[in-house]
Amino acid sequence: MMSFGKSTTPAHRRYVIRIMAFTIPYVAICVSMMTTDAFDEVMGKPAAWALAAVVSAPVIGQIWAVLSLMRESDEFVRGVTAKQFIVSSGLAMAVATFWGFGESFAGAPHMQTWLIVPLFWGMYGLTAPFIRTSR
Repeated sequence: MMSFGKSTTPAHRRYVIRIMAFTIPYVAICVSMMTTDAFDEVMGKPAAWALAAVVSAPVIGQIWAVLSLMRESDEFVRGVTAKQFIVSSGLAMAVATFWGFGESFAGAPHMQTWLIVPLFWGMYGLTAPFIRTSR
């Protein structure tokens, strides 16, 4: 099991466990889809919608984990986490919008829309260390 610092709260420890429980299967499925032909048989068939739901479920779980952290934490952590989440979402939407217009007007290569999830978490990782207050 992961080692946690003494300064972490029980809510933060639960958050780390939850986020890992949802992220590991998500990454494993995405990597297997990109590196193998294991899912090629279902492409274009109704079963592909079931695959899409299975792969999307951990993303819903990740959002739930963040919301649970905010619910279980004090007002300060709740405010900082909400601000981090909002800023990261806004930046991810801005980048996605920029790229979408690049596709439409500048001939940029098409990017899959599911890439918004790793983009969001990348933005979260980049911005969270700089957002330390809820103001």
